[in-house]
Amino acid sequence: VQLQASGGGLAQAGGSLRLSCAASGRAFDIYDMGWFRQGPGKEREFVAAINWNGANTYYQDSVKDRFTISRDNAKNTVYLQMHSLKPEDTAVYSCAARIRSAISIRSSTAFGSWGQGTQVTVSS
Repeated sequence: VQLQASGGGLAQAGGSLRLSCAASGRAFDIYDMGWFRQGPGKEREFVAAINWNGANTYYQDSVKDRFTISRDNAKNTVYLQMHSLKPEDTAVYSCAARIRSAISIRSSTAFGSWGQGTQVTVSS
């Protein structure tokens, strides 16, 4: 599956952005989808994930009450709605896809397909 992320940009602290990740190739609805981010000088970290049918979502604790992951299988797209943005949310955000596995969905090693990333910059 090929992934194309979009929607990043510059936001002020307290603002909102919505990221999209469009998939093409194999049937989208067989994949669990995740968002990861890598801030300047930091390791890549898990942000949020959603299972193949949208029934289960998972969040990093620091974003749990501010970000919402969702998917539209008819449009082959997964979204990350981000509210109450903070400067520490500044990072390159990447979407990823995986076939269901026993590896934790919070682990980047569980995901085999990655998009190119979109920059999110939050100013204070």
